[in-house]
Amino acid sequence: TLDSLKRDKETVLAAVSQNGLALQFAHESLVKDKEIVFAAVTQNGIAIQYAYVDLKRDFDIALAAVTQYGNSLEFVDETLKS
Repeated sequence: TLDSLKRDKETVLAAVSQNGLALQFAHESLVKDKEIVFAAVTQNGIAIQYAYVDLKRDFDIALAAVTQYGNSLEFVDETLKS
């Protein structure tokens, strides 16, 4: 089923590696997964907006997102902007 695909880590990892914005369709448990989110923001920095809030303040995730697309800084946690 579609729900089982959204929960399958390998399927979601493949999807976000091709199109980072696919992160918005991943199951909640996978938007909390650092490997998944890192792959997504490396492909498309703006995908950080769909990441779990704790990962928006993760330095490695934020750096990858902003490096890929500078305007993604808008979605990075405020604590990393100072």
